[in-house]
Amino acid sequence: MSSLEDIRQVRLEKLNKIKESGMNPYPTEVDFEMTLAEVVEKFEEDREVKLVGRVMSLRPQGGLAFFNFFDGTETFQGVIKKENVGDENFDFFQEVLDIGDFIQVSGKLFVTKRGQQSVEVSDWKIISKSLRPLPEKWHGLQDIEQKYRKRYLDVLMDKDAYNRFVIRSKIISGIRKILEEDGFMEVETPILQNQASGAMAETFKTHHNDYDLDMVLRISLEAELKMIMAGGYPAIYEIGKNFRNEGSDPTHIQEFTMIEWYRAYKNLEYNLDFTEKMIKSLAKDVVGKMLFKIIDTNGKEVEIDLDKKWERVRFNDLIKENIGWNPEGATREEIEENALKLGFDKKEVSKISDGNLLDFVFKKSSRAKIINPTFVTHYPGSLKPLAIQNEDGTSEVAQLVIAGAEITGQYAELVDPIVQREVLEKQAEMKKGGDAEAMDFNSEFIEAMEHGMPPMIGFGMGIDRLVSILTEQPNLRDTVFFPIMKPLE
Repeated sequence: MSSLEDIRQVRLEKLNKIKESGMNPYPTEVDFEMTLAEVVEKFEEDREVKLVGRVMSLRPQGGLAFFNFFDGTETFQGVIKKENVGDENFDFFQEVLDIGDFIQVSGKLFVTKRGQQSVEVSDWKIISKSLRPLPEKWHGLQDIEQKYRKRYLDVLMDKDAYNRFVIRSKIISGIRKILEEDGFMEVETPILQNQASGAMAETFKTHHNDYDLDMVLRISLEAELKMIMAGGYPAIYEIGKNFRNEGSDPTHIQEFTMIEWYRAYKNLEYNLDFTEKMIKSLAKDVVGKMLFKIIDTNGKEVEIDLDKKWERVRFNDLIKENIGWNPEGATREEIEENALKLGFDKKEVSKISDGNLLDFVFKKSSRAKIINPTFVTHYPGSLKPLAIQNEDGTSEVAQLVIAGAEITGQYAELVDPIVQREVLEKQAEMKKGGDAEAMDFNSEFIEAMEHGMPPMIGFGMGIDRLVSILTEQPNLRDTVFFPIMKPLE
């Protein structure tokens, strides 16, 4: 069997022959009249057409050759006959064309004896010569790491993978349409920031050479979007990248796509109803079904039904139901005791806030047991410092959990600058004490709030996680074109 380098060398020799013949193997313009999908849809025998596409299979049979080509919309069959194009032209076709090459053909549409719609080629030329072979037709890329490193080959050879990213695009377009029909305006905020805010997470650090300034990649869209709301817009949203320098697993990637929206003068119940309506609409209109089989956070395949009424359950009630302990009004000692029982590292317990310890207890005891869509409400206030703080120590928030994974976070937003300052000062103290995921104090954010922000609700959702559910993928890496990979040696 020839090595990849041997194959490449042979193709380079073919490339030289194409150039020597006077044919440009990489022209700046191509001449075609319709897509292959349009050809299939409007097929008419004896119609003269000009078509383009990538050769996906090639079957020479004496004085003729069959080939399938694909233009991104459809696959179609071409037939070239020696008697139609002449001996020299036919032989040259056989000599220089490879699977993977892009080709332009002219010819007449016809139906073969086996009933296959085809084009009978009268003229052809290569419009992009490939130098490396495609994966074997029937097996595609088998190595999962190669699928991630060479996604372009994965989607080219695997129709399911190709369609998965079409669905992703339609999901994002659908979200935009739903929001804009409800009066939201799309905005953009900076990815490079002086300090991280809006979430509890480790950052990726970088440096601005011209300003000689240390900077970070954003971990959240929140602070800047709320500052925009102070400018008077009633409803805004952003779809953009966030970066969190944390661990990797099938449900977490460090570079991910978020959508956040903020709306003035509405309450949290509005947000929950809107979220349920939006996701149900995407499932029905984009994917065409409401039942999905996915892998939950325990590694077990479960079926979720998006069509059911989505439950609303309090954070403390779930913990009480699952371990018999109610966190409401609990002392620090009680919180630590229950976290340690569930496996929290004793050496680290003193560095972590009450809220983060309670979140650990919740994740270990309760979250993985939630299968069908459920809104978990009233998280600990210290865990959600940018939300309205209730008198009972909880915050006015909800998270949508599906199959054990958090899909959305939703807040009745804190807009009291006095309370917000106190909360962020406490967060800053916890960060100094060793809690790496506590928030920094953001003075610009507080200043904007002191100018006045309207009562508002907020929403955040990982697009990749939603896509993984609606395409039934167990790994978030299968929902993004180029997941982060370690360099090959």
